[in-house]
Amino acid sequence: MSHLKKLLFAFALLIGSASFTAPTAAAQGSNVIAIDEVKILRESKAGKDMATKLNNIETQMNNELTPERTTLQNEGKTLDGKLQGKSREQVNADAALVSELNAYQAKANAFAAKAQKASQEFSLTERVALATFNKALEPVLLQVIQEKNAQLVVSKSSVIYSADSIDATALVIQKLDAATPTLAVTRQKIPDQPANPQ
Repeated sequence: MSHLKKLLFAFALLIGSASFTAPTAAAQGSNVIAIDEVKILRESKAGKDMATKLNNIETQMNNELTPERTTLQNEGKTLDGKLQGKSREQVNADAALVSELNAYQAKANAFAAKAQKASQEFSLTERVALATFNKALEPVLLQVIQEKNAQLVVSKSSVIYSADSIDATALVIQKLDAATPTLAVTRQKIPDQPANPQ
């Protein structure tokens, strides 16, 4: 699931850049909490819901492309059979075959553009879903920070060692599950670009 890895990376960047620190955080007696943002994303109800919905959207998008992909593969095999044993000159001399090849190439180019657009739409869908997740997480994280009276929040992935006693991940997950067990994940669409006039 490469999209989950991208989501985890983007989530880690968000948490890393939004770490809450106070000027006295480095001073002795500061209250520090650690969170495992990957665990929050993977184990919270909202994170699981988001992953399931993204997988469903990805499957739907692939299913929409499959019939055309299969048709192109079959046409390609048929054309390969017609090209078998012919030289370039023989192919160029066969106007009907050249016409078939050109039509096939046009279809393949159109399909490639459609597949690329679907990939871009899915990436956009992932980014919007992650932003929705982070928006739901933010007030929960602030609540945990206040409850723990924390002056510093560190990412467990960014430290060499952290004691379990400062790990607030389970509390964040518990509160996030209570506040936001599901997320709205909607397939994003990119408008078609008008054809370039030649």
